[in-house]
Amino acid sequence: MRGTVSMTLDLRGRSVPLLVARTAVAMAGLRSGELIEVLTTDPDSVRDLPVWSRATGNRLIEQTAGDGWYRFIVRKR
Repeated sequence: MRGTVSMTLDLRGRSVPLLVARTAVAMAGLRSGELIEVLTTDPDSVRDLPVWSRATGNRLIEQTAGDGWYRFIVRKR
């Protein structure tokens, strides 16, 4: 990953619809090229956040998972 994360959005314990909505609102406050880190525990986020990123023109830079958690780094278009 190149760059520094500008914002971390901790959405652990939240469901995907809220996760996507909150990520979209947070991204609106970033400048083009800035990175956001999204933390979640919802397994559906593995499918839905990459789809949302592509659909909105943002770029999923990194996706990692641990024991019941998921981490995404997204670059704003």
